[in-house]
Amino acid sequence: MNNPVTSIALALALTGAVFTVQADAINVPAPDFTLESRSGDNVRLEDHRGEVVMLNFWASWCGPCRQEMPLMDGIYSRYQDLGFTILAVNVDENRDEALRFLDKVPVNYPVLYDPESSVSELYEVPAMPTTVMIDRDGTARYIHYGYKPGYEDEYEAQIRELVRE
Repeated sequence: MNNPVTSIALALALTGAVFTVQADAINVPAPDFTLESRSGDNVRLEDHRGEVVMLNFWASWCGPCRQEMPLMDGIYSRYQDLGFTILAVNVDENRDEALRFLDKVPVNYPVLYDPESSVSELYEVPAMPTTVMIDRDGTARYIHYGYKPGYEDEYEAQIRELVRE
């Protein structure tokens, strides 16, 4: 089982994962990728080794994303000085839709573009938003599907755990 995505899928199957309220604990290598950022720079996940990364897949048409993103911005500002970052991967086919969304819901963390959904396919993302917590060693530790008010408390508990390691 050398494929990290197969490992993620197997871990989810073994935990009886359902796409609802709680995060699933997984411990598999996070697949590396490179995507263009809002600033035009290429961002590679591997370049963030040594940081805790909250990898969040979102779309402009996603209602729960509209609720979640401003809350994530607060999380980002609270934990970024502790070796934490958010990489928000937008999957809209049209970047202009994402930019219009970000005009209404501005965020300070890095936004990356995946218009062909290659990275979301790599991570086998089934729904928007999907969030993967990656530790400093590049291991995907938790995965969250969807968003409901209160999830941010679980995010913060996991971030605190991972930045202490």
